[in-house]
Amino acid sequence: MAASASVVAQRLSGGLRKVIVGQDEAIFAMQVALLAGGHALIEGVPGTAKTLIVRVLALLLGAQFRRIQFTPDLMPSDIVGTTVFNPKSGEFFTRQGPIFTNLLLADEINRTPPKTQSALLEAMEERHVTIDGVTFPLPPLFMVCATQNPVEYEGTYPLPEAQLDRFMVKCHTGYPSAAEETELLERVAGGFDARFLDRAGVTTAVTEAEVAAARQDVRSVHVAPSLQAYVYEIVKRTRDASDVALGASPRAGIQLLVASQAAAAIDGRDFATPDDVKSTATLVLNHRLLVRPEAEVEGLSPSDVVKRVLDAVPVPKEAAATAS
Repeated sequence: MAASASVVAQRLSGGLRKVIVGQDEAIFAMQVALLAGGHALIEGVPGTAKTLIVRVLALLLGAQFRRIQFTPDLMPSDIVGTTVFNPKSGEFFTRQGPIFTNLLLADEINRTPPKTQSALLEAMEERHVTIDGVTFPLPPLFMVCATQNPVEYEGTYPLPEAQLDRFMVKCHTGYPSAAEETELLERVAGGFDARFLDRAGVTTAVTEAEVAAARQDVRSVHVAPSLQAYVYEIVKRTRDASDVALGASPRAGIQLLVASQAAAAIDGRDFATPDDVKSTATLVLNHRLLVRPEAEVEGLSPSDVVKRVLDAVPVPKEAAATAS
């Protein structure tokens, strides 16, 4: 039942690996977000393949792709569109913005003020856009892949909690290992150029129909009641943690469950296990938690909180038995 999702995931991984060296977390996160119908946020210092990952994914999907370079002077209408008066016809018409696409790259999203960032809220949650009171649907495959620099960098604006909560997963692109960077340099010495991805053999590997079928596979993955309770308990404990000022929302619990289904489908299974929950918990919850300032000063991070919660919540025996 999860065969098509597994095949799609393998094709995407194979295509990404033709260009991307390392960055296993980001590649897995993109697979999960795409197959679960969610959105992905990629954070990393400049030069760690954030934008490149999304560009390669767009080529592999062969779907309509648009890129918005977020800057301090970007306005909401530059994203969603606006109503324009035509002096020749004497009528107003709607000029749709770049958000009307299948795959949207919001590049360096935290370099624009929150007012403009919020232009994505309706689209990301409800899959439609309202322009001057008129609602326009977005394509079924619509997915936002945003990149951002670490918030400590100059000229950045932290994403509001409401915006962060719209992203199903957040991953990091770090510096490669010595072996990975050596391989990267070898590829470049051999002629690889990221500006010409077609020369690296990156072509359409998955159709929109195949992605739609894979998403149906994901949603049909069985999640035992005990595993549902496990997801709830994890989310609840992030709210109860004394070092946390803002815990995971109900939307976070829903997306953790669906991400677990996606992880199972990627692995070719039609049932989810506690390991699927654990493998996606940090990706789904990390960016949604707000650690208290006094705990942050002591070095506690959201990922530390997630790890602590996962260690504390008992694994359901029934679900573990099913996995074995």
